Amino acid sequence: MAPSLARRLIALGSSDPERAERFLGAPEVAGIDEDVLLEGLAVAPDPDAALVALVRLLEKDPSLRRVVEAGPSRSEPLFRLLGASEALAEFLIRRPEHLDVFDAPPSAEPSGADPERLRVSLLRSVGADPAARRPVASRMGADAYEALRVRYRRHLCELAIRDLGAASPTDFLPAAAAELADLAAAALEAGLAVARAEAAATYTAEEVGAVALSVIGMGKCGARELNYISDVDVIYVVGADQPGPEGLDDGLAVKIGTALATGLTRAVWGTAREPALWQVDANLRPEGKDGPLVRTLDSHLAYYARWAQSWEFQALLKARCIAGDGELGRRYEEAVAPLVWASAGRDGFVESVQAMRRRVTEHIPPAEADRQIKLGPGGLRDVEFTVQLLQLVHGRTDESLRVRDTTSAIAALAAGGYIGRTAAAEFDASYRRLRLLEHRIQLAHLRRTHLMPVKEDALRALARAVQGVMDSAKASPESLLDSWHRTKRAVRELHERIFYRPLLNAVANMSPEDAKLSPEAAQGRLAALGYQDPAGAMRHIEALTAGVSRRAALQRQLLPVLLDWLAQGVDPDAGLLAFRRVSETLGTTHWYLGMLRDSAAAAERLCHVLADSRLIADLLEVSPESVAWLGHDKDLAPVPLEVQWQEIQSKISRHDDPTARMRLVRLIRRREILRIAIADSAGLLNQDEVGRALADADQAAVLGALRVAEDQAAARGPLLTNVLIVAMGRQGGREIGYGSDADVMYVHRPLPGADPAAAQRQATEIVTSLNGLLTQPLKPAVRAERVLQLDADLRPEGKSGPLVRSLDSFAEYYRRWALVWEWQALLRARPMAGDDGLAADFMALADSVRYPSELSAADVTEIRRIKARVEAERLPRGADPARHLKLGRGGLSDVEWLVQFIQLQHAAEWPELRTTATLPALRAAAELGYLDDAEARLLADTWRLASRIRSANVVWSGRASDLLPASRRDLEAVARWCGYAPGQATALEQRYLQLTRRARHVFEERFYAVGR
Repeated sequence: MAPSLARRLIALGSSDPERAERFLGAPEVAGIDEDVLLEGLAVAPDPDAALVALVRLLEKDPSLRRVVEAGPSRSEPLFRLLGASEALAEFLIRRPEHLDVFDAPPSAEPSGADPERLRVSLLRSVGADPAARRPVASRMGADAYEALRVRYRRHLCELAIRDLGAASPTDFLPAAAAELADLAAAALEAGLAVARAEAAATYTAEEVGAVALSVIGMGKCGARELNYISDVDVIYVVGADQPGPEGLDDGLAVKIGTALATGLTRAVWGTAREPALWQVDANLRPEGKDGPLVRTLDSHLAYYARWAQSWEFQALLKARCIAGDGELGRRYEEAVAPLVWASAGRDGFVESVQAMRRRVTEHIPPAEADRQIKLGPGGLRDVEFTVQLLQLVHGRTDESLRVRDTTSAIAALAAGGYIGRTAAAEFDASYRRLRLLEHRIQLAHLRRTHLMPVKEDALRALARAVQGVMDSAKASPESLLDSWHRTKRAVRELHERIFYRPLLNAVANMSPEDAKLSPEAAQGRLAALGYQDPAGAMRHIEALTAGVSRRAALQRQLLPVLLDWLAQGVDPDAGLLAFRRVSETLGTTHWYLGMLRDSAAAAERLCHVLADSRLIADLLEVSPESVAWLGHDKDLAPVPLEVQWQEIQSKISRHDDPTARMRLVRLIRRREILRIAIADSAGLLNQDEVGRALADADQAAVLGALRVAEDQAAARGPLLTNVLIVAMGRQGGREIGYGSDADVMYVHRPLPGADPAAAQRQATEIVTSLNGLLTQPLKPAVRAERVLQLDADLRPEGKSGPLVRSLDSFAEYYRRWALVWEWQALLRARPMAGDDGLAADFMALADSVRYPSELSAADVTEIRRIKARVEAERLPRGADPARHLKLGRGGLSDVEWLVQFIQLQHAAEWPELRTTATLPALRAAAELGYLDDAEARLLADTWRLASRIRSANVVWSGRASDLLPASRRDLEAVARWCGYAPGQATALEQRYLQLTRRARHVFEERFYAVGR
């Protein structure tokens, strides 16, 4: 007796045979031999999905029957694709005119498509001439986007058919990944052609045609090992055909280049009838999201030479020109290559790469850890980090390792003997298996995911999808998971054995010459003093003391003492390098070496700040004349706000160009931050004085920027309104640190007779311009500047509300809609810049809101709820609450919320509580009996120490961080800035953890009324 249809469906892999039977009875498949149909469904990874898609396709185009009726020799590609990719099936249903994709004969040993053929095809889809030097599309807007995306998906179907029909998908994987990268590059090329056409509406065709924009592929696209669906990481390089007086200047080229890059992204990712392809991600560019979208080649190289971090050079290992101007792209590749291959010699490079891999693993959500194919232990990242670290360390001297894609790199490492042949073969096979899993999972829905499915049906379909067409073994979820777990174990074992190899540190710390030959003997005295790179230190010393000049003679006298003082710092190597740079700039001046010779205090101060502070060292390198302050305490006294404002007004009055005026304003701010930091390091300022001085420097800069912005507005027409900038948060309390942004709100009041709508528009223009004036890159650049970012998120309605409101609008909003957290935010409001009359009226309004006569029980509950929510949601994932200075247990947030809670409850009654600063309010709360004296002292000590550590993080590393360092070296540097003796880092750590633990107890008792 023949088996029933339901049993046959179950046997071929159907998970819902009853539903499948209904579809087999659909009129669209009537007349097709049932055995032929079932024979086709048997090769589909998901026969149920394939059957549903087939019925829908036959409804769209009944002629597809001929492919099905021809039997497996013709229909296998159809069933494999429909059963493996619901997303591509939906594409063919939307676009049945592309069903001829199944006409190509299948091949068990496919090859990749010609990249140039893909480029030509995509360019023609938007009406661009592929032979043109810089192709320009004849189609624009949604029409062009749709055509480009449809053509892209047509080619994606072609590739998927070949991929799914390969006898060995793992063998074909590098070719498939390369073709995916080539197809993405072709789409970007076509998108750029569309962008050129669209840019001609803003710029002349000649200007657009004169701009060379090179799209540099990064990550997997740059390495030609892309996934089916993935962000395409890019960097944009711009240039002009004829820079200078005869052609475009760099500024205009950058503007046009930015328009082209934006238009390119819009073409592949913007709204259109055909869904977007994938996101174009330019966040690997210099300065990330905060940096300009496009840069000139010189700007890129200046950044990499001065500011780039180790991980950025690791990312550049994959950099390749994928679209746009090939010549400019080639120059970029050639220029960054030496930087990439020298990066392993950077201090702590190996450790930083190893730490980065650990962080990736630590940040995986617990619910995903066991399902991660990419990021988890034994995943793709283990292979990639291991291979890239070996390449970067050994590739400095072995050019055979300088390849981009992972499989080629594994082969090169094996050929060079850097990893054994057996280990390399296992690494390569494991990598291919993991990538194949990733490809098939993403192909199903064309969604960016790296998680193993959990449902049995999905696992069964995946197990069938990863098999080759010649593979006769029965695929099952169990066999799939077993194979995956074996692969993960093999990868993890190899990763841990190779990635943490001690030899890597030794090789990375050698010069390229030493890596080729036997290392030279270390320089005994320098090594004994604590220099990590004695040979490098000797090169600096030789450069400083070479010759017979007076300068060299003085340096020979000074250096024995200076080297000892530098060695007392946390990073004597960096200190000596900075000393050399400062000396080379100032060595010919009449006062510099004389000051160091005659003023031991100045010389010792200089050595200590250079070896203990990246922030100060960077600022001194670009402002070396400031070294003169070290010899005179009076020169280190903070300049009062009024004096800074007078200087700013005097200097900007001599210039008309806004950029030139703002450069002077920002240079003054940079100078004052340096003055404050040196005075702080010398113990000349206490913590409160540092906060006030830094706030004054920021306020002076904002005053200057507002003046420039208002002058710009006045040049366009009469001023219609007065603008006020209100400082909020720690800026309002004048208790900021070196890494603080400025929380602000913007208020305006139309002048008498002015149209309110026009005044609102002008006020918005002024504050928008003001933000740009403070943050936009300048020419010449203000090097080593800590850019002042203004954050207006505390305004009414937050990011959803208007950037600037009229005073009347503020009053109406606070009267009708203000929430209790907005009352709380106003507790720290302080006029920062703008019209004095408006400031007085706004502060009167603020007082009526922030000092309520009564705080209801509901308000108290809401404040507590918000604080609990902040604790639960704002703490960064993976951060240790005990070590987070701001949001952690007993940290700054706890102290400030408790103080503000008391202010909201009682400041209406007690004027002593009406202050924007935390510590005066804390003292007043104790004097009024709302806190015990011991509690107030504990909270004040905790707040001061957390604030001090926060500033010390910036001073030491040049980067802001809200964490108590875990690294012993970083903790040692922070401890010294906080006044601890050398070697007392653990004492600081214990003190902080003890204080915050006790402060949290007080906070919970007073804020949440625990135990009371």
